[in-house]
Formats: sequence, structure tokens, C-alpha cells
Amino acid sequence: MQTHPNQSEQESKLTQSSLVTHFASVRDPRINRRKRHEIIDVLVIAVCSLLCGGEGFNDMEDFGKAKYTWFKTFLRLAEGIPSHDTFNRVFAALDPQTFLDCFLRWTQSLRAAVPQEIVALDGKALRRALDQDQSVKYVVSAWAESNRLVLGQLKVADKSNEITAVPQLLRALALEGCIVTTDAMGCQRKIAKEIIEADADYVLALKGNQETVHEEVKAFLDHALAERLLARPPGVKPPKAAATLACLETVDKDHGRFEIRRYYQSAELDWFADRQKWEGLRSVGMVESIREIDGQRTIERRYYLSSLPLGVETFARAVRGHWGVESMHWIMDVCFREDQSRARAGYAAENLATLRRLALNLLKRENTKKRGIRGKQLNAAWDHAYLLRLLGI
Repeated sequence: MQTHPNQSEQESKLTQSSLVTHFASVRDPRINRRKRHEIIDVLVIAVCSLLCGGEGFNDMEDFGKAKYTWFKTFLRLAEGIPSHDTFNRVFAALDPQTFLDCFLRWTQSLRAAVPQEIVALDGKALRRALDQDQSVKYVVSAWAESNRLVLGQLKVADKSNEITAVPQLLRALALEGCIVTTDAMGCQRKIAKEIIEADADYVLALKGNQETVHEEVKAFLDHALAERLLARPPGVKPPKAAATLACLETVDKDHGRFEIRRYYQSAELDWFADRQKWEGLRSVGMVESIREIDGQRTIERRYYLSSLPLGVETFARAVRGHWGVESMHWIMDVCFREDQSRARAGYAAENLATLRRLALNLLKRENTKKRGIRGKQLNAAWDHAYLLRLLGI
């Protein structure tokens, strides 16, 4: 987007903004004779619509028409506001890898260096973005807990699962010095190796997909904890596994819910026959959650493999930090209604998923409004100055 002598002050600021600078690298997928609208106009109107609570292509068109006079102060709009069909065609044809690369470069420009940053990886279904004969589409997202940013997301290949997408996403991210967490689906030797090769550490949740390993880790930690809690005569020491089991306890009270979490970690691995098959493995861990809600008490234990050395505070921080990506997925469905999106032509579902995460980052990084995401979306819809601030103008 070039600056012209008659360009408004807002248009000049838009040209210089970090987000639009990165948008400029997105290649327009349309042939020249069919380009009635500049791609930068399409992208800016689309992201502004999402920032204000819009959902699909019809919302983008209606939002653009309602805000035409305002958009005209800093966009060309030589042919007016694009139609919903134009938005659909652009996002269906836009190369998702190019758009993702733009997103990755932009988020890296915002990301602050945080020692042992928790980067949580998790998959999410785009449940309605499919035709009758298609399978459900999935995207895997990476959430940086301290920065409160979605670092990137990648669509899972058709007829595959998120295991195949995680290594690709790991290679696209700058993870040196980070602690990468995954749910049980990501607990794979290949993924552990990719994380170590990226000069990062891992905390991988264990469940039935690694049945033998899960049972071995569970048996060891359950026995070590039982030995630790066993009453002994004075001067009698517990076995080594119990004596070296590190522990941390936290208590949460909120709206009738009472929860105790006990984190256990052990670097004793001589018992684990397959330890050499897991690159960088240095410890195993367990979280015991005791919840009381309306007088009902439940106990749950979860088990982990980790490349972290013994340090239960760091292990606990990694486990807690993983829930940030679950919260992000909840926001995607509640505030952006991602689960209801019907965009399915070409690459539209994947590109809209990236655009929603870009919009979420813009909303998360703006801190002058002490409100949640939905509240910020309302403020953006009401206040042009606030919407420009979100765009970095």
C-alpha cells in the first residue's frame, strides 16, 4: 500500500502500523481483471468486523457498509465495500501457508522474551465448517501463557489427526527456552524429540493412547506417594522413590467451589525400561485434584512425562499454564462463535480460524479497557477511536 500526497493522516498511520505492514506480504490470489477491491481493504474490514463481534462474510459486508464513511477516511475503497461473495472468494482462495506466515511474523514482533515461557498446544474442531460428505476439520493452536498470545495455528490434514500437525507447528515457532505442554494426544515420542530439537522442554499429559507407559508411571507415582504418606517409627526412612518425591499444594476457593491441587514430581527413572526412547526425559509427574462443589467431593489424578529437571514449582506452573489454551478455545466459541461458522469453501475455514486468532491477539494485547473479550468487542463497535487503537493506529 503506497502513500499518496492526498492521503489522510489516518491512512498514513494505517500504512505504518505493524499489522498492516505484515498484511502487505499477503499475495492476492485473484487474477488482475477481477480485482475490484484491494486485498488490504478486504483484510482490514474483515478483521475490524471480527473485533466488533461480527462472525461471517455477510457480517463483514454489512459492517463495512455501516462504517463506510469511517473506513473511507483511511482505506481506498475505490469500488465501495466488497460484497459477502467477494470476502468468501478471497478467503477461500488465499494461500493459508502465506497467511499463516504473515500471522507468525506479526505475533513474533509482539512477543516479549520470557524465560521458560509456557507454550500450550491443543487441537480444536471446526464442527460446522464442512459439507455433508466431509469429515470434521481440526486446527492445532499454540498459546503463549505469559504473553497472552496465540503464537500460531495449523489445520490438521484431512483424514489425519492433530498428531501430524503438531510437529509442523513446532517447526514454525520460535521455542528456544520455552516449556511446551500438550494434552494426551500430543504425548508421542516424535513430538518429544521435536521439542528437544527446538531447544525447549516439554510436559506431556499421559492417558490411554500410551496405555503401557501410563500404567507404569501411574503405578510408580501412586506407590511412591503411598509410601511417602505411610506412618513410620522415628528414625526409619522411607524408600528412595518416596523420599525424593517433590510436592507442592495449592488451594482455590471460588463461588461455592473448593479445590485442592497437589503436584508431585520425581526424577527417579531407573524403574522405567523405555526411558531412553523418550528424548530428553528427566522426570515424571502427577497432579491430584480434590474438588468440592455443592457438597460433592471428587478426586482425580493426572500423570505426565517431562524433560524438566526436579523442580515442582516449575512443573506445577507448566501444568496450570496449559489451561490457557483451553480458555482460548472457549473464547473462540463463545465470543467469536467459531463452532457455528459455516465457512467451508476452499481454504476459507482455515484462513478465518487464523483471522479470529489474530483478532483475539489484538484484543488481548490492548490493556486500557479492564474488560473481558466480549466487553472489548462491544467497546470497539461503539468507539471508532478504540477500534483504531486495537489496530495499532
